[in-house]
Amino acid sequence: MIFYQPGRHKEQGFSHDPFKAVVSPRPIGWISTVDAEGRSNLAPYSFFNAMAFLPPVVVFGTGTHPDGTPKDSQRNVEATGEFVCNIVSEALKEQMNKTSAHLPHGEDEMSFAELEGAPSKLVKPLRVAAAPVALECRYLQTVKLPAWNEPAGNYAIFGEVIGVHVNPEIVENGLIDVTRYRPVSRLGYFDYSTVTEVYQMFRPD
Repeated sequence: MIFYQPGRHKEQGFSHDPFKAVVSPRPIGWISTVDAEGRSNLAPYSFFNAMAFLPPVVVFGTGTHPDGTPKDSQRNVEATGEFVCNIVSEALKEQMNKTSAHLPHGEDEMSFAELEGAPSKLVKPLRVAAAPVALECRYLQTVKLPAWNEPAGNYAIFGEVIGVHVNPEIVENGLIDVTRYRPVSRLGYFDYSTVTEVYQMFRPD
């Protein structure tokens, strides 16, 4: 086994820290928000996952700008108390990647990526109309995480899912079939993966 301590990976011959490559695949939270003036924002986060079920809770991790000021998603969620997590299908991978561009504050990434927005039911942010699933979320809390490059910071943003949109075309016999929309996940470096097949395993009694 090769052993290294985080931040010292080059001592063991790694050109990039493999941490993100081995903690994978990771689902992508495509987070849509609005600011206090009602302007839309859309950004993908690969530090994202579900944390609880009763009630359903999701979390996404975000860094800050180098000077420590929050990115638009965090700023908007904390200001308005709402966000939508859109699930990325294989058909939307290019648009998702386009929304990762660093646009000036207030510019709409949804329009920039030529995506159509659709109204949510319980929150103000638009959902991505073409997304197979969208989770409407109420902001719960922000947890500050350690940061090696202060004044830049790291934060975990938690939200309770209060509404779910599901495209009926991905439902079969009352169950969602992920192979019908092939969710995109993040690996390490610039690598991504797509779910194309599944198998079942049942817990032993």
